[in-house]
Amino acid sequence: MTFFIKYFQQEVTLKENEIVETLKQQNEEFKKISEEHRNLDELLAEMDSKHYLSPEEELERKRMQKLKLVRKDRMAELMREYKKVAQ
Repeated sequence: MTFFIKYFQQEVTLKENEIVETLKQQNEEFKKISEEHRNLDELLAEMDSKHYLSPEEELERKRMQKLKLVRKDRMAELMREYKKVAQ
């Protein structure tokens, strides 16, 4: 049973990755948002590597987290739309 669950999860992940790659190639909005999401992730990782954040940096970090989440939500929405059309 555990093997089946892990196999199924891998299959779902593979299909999700295929959809992401397809959308990056075919949908300019998805490509742009994906790049912005990745850039925000890198900036947040940089901030997280600091031992201390000033109050201003902490506010900026929170703002970037929200922007990243908005982009993730939009990417998920575009993926759902793609899945509907692809069926």
